[in-house]
Parts: sequence; C-alpha cells; structure tokens
Amino acid sequence: MNSIHVTGLRVRHRKTLALDSLDLGLGTGVHGLLGPNGAGKTSLIRVLATVARPDAGRVEILGEDTAEHRGRTEVRRRLGYLPQEFGYYPGFTVREFVAYVAWLKEVPAERVPDAVERAVTRVGLADRADAKVRTLSGGMVRRVGIAQAIVNDPAVLLLDEPTAGLDPEQRVEFRALLRELGTSATVVVSTHLVEDVAAACTEVTLLDAGRVAYRGTPEALTVLGEASDGPGDHPIERGYTAVLRAHRAAGSGAREAVR
Repeated sequence: MNSIHVTGLRVRHRKTLALDSLDLGLGTGVHGLLGPNGAGKTSLIRVLATVARPDAGRVEILGEDTAEHRGRTEVRRRLGYLPQEFGYYPGFTVREFVAYVAWLKEVPAERVPDAVERAVTRVGLADRADAKVRTLSGGMVRRVGIAQAIVNDPAVLLLDEPTAGLDPEQRVEFRALLRELGTSATVVVSTHLVEDVAAACTEVTLLDAGRVAYRGTPEALTVLGEASDGPGDHPIERGYTAVLRAHRAAGSGAREAVR
C-alpha cells in the first residue's frame, strides 16, 4: 500500500510549469528524488509537506486528502520535513529547539524528553544538545534540522537536500540512518548527490521538466549506465545522464510529430 499517492499533479510558478500532470505512488522505503535544477523536485516536496498548494491534481498521504483542512492537519502530525532553507531560532539550544518542534507535532508531553534525546543522539549531536544553535557549524545546524524532522517518529519523512554541509563521514552515518528509517516509514530524499541515492535508496524517481523520466531501483539505473559511454565517473551517474538524454529526445520527437 502506498503512503503517498499523487494523481495529475500540476504546479505552476508564474509562467513556468514546475510539475506537469505528475502521477506517483510511494510506499515504505527510502525513495531518492533526482533531477537537474528546475526539474520540480522542491516543488513536489513542498506540496507533499502541505506547505504549498497544487494548481491541479490530487494528493493523498497516509490515506488523507491534503486538499481538506482536516486531512492536512492529520498529515502534519505524522510528517517529518526538512526544507532546503531550514529556519530555526538561534537563541534556542539544540534540545530546546527539537523539543519545540515535538510540541508543534503534538508529541505527548510525557514522551517529549525521550523523543528529543533519541532524535539528537541519532544525528550525532548528543554532546551538543545544550549548545545554542547559533554557535554550531553549518553541518551541525543541518543535523539539527534532521533531528527536528524525525523527533515525532514520522510515518512519512521528506528531506530536501539533507546532506548539504555534511562532511563525508557524516554523510555515511546519515545514509545508515536513512536505511534504518526506511524499514518502517516512507522516506523521500531530494538530492543532487547520485552517490547518496546509490548507497541509501531502495527506489529512484528521476524528474525532468516536471515529469517522471525514470522510476526504478538504483541497481537498474546503474545497469543502464554500464551500457552507456556518456559522461559520469560512476555507472549510476552515466545511467542518470543516459535517462535524461533519452527522455528529452523522446519529448523533442513528440513535439516534432505534433507540428
């Protein structure tokens, strides 16, 4: 059963069509969302996070219709979200900020202290829990963002460029956390880092110009790359490039046929 079900999703930013009649279903596991700049990744994440409204289409998350106020409210209780631009209160300590988000998510008061400690520990910040957020490095602040996203043990977790600012060791630890979370939740990770997808994701969705250009496993994308002599230092990168080029060629051919 899919935790996320999107049908005919259209999102327009002024004159630009960011998502074009998108259909997508996602279940338990770690789903990598790939694509070039402007492909529609952040637009999709924002709609799924219920912070942006689509222009058309239907979005169901955990069986709730997000077009309805009651549905959005219920989804937000069970959702974790880390946007690209992560806002925080610099005067709060790490513990205070994550506890504040737990309160917003309506985590029962008696569970908040343990939930906060667990989230902070999982992102490797237990020794900085009482530090002011403003004193942390950029990578640490990003880990605070991940902690607040998982404090309520979300059934759906949406992460937009979560590894920005993390060093290589932290990225390896984060991938392990993703794999753990994906055993019981639907995790969607938007990223430019193809190697993170290869290491942590069970499925890949590649967007291009607001449409799905590829849906499959990282292993299948790697196989495509092994058969390609296109640009890329790793087979999965060559597979990514090959899929994009094929998708664009098919779109160009369709437009020519219409003329």
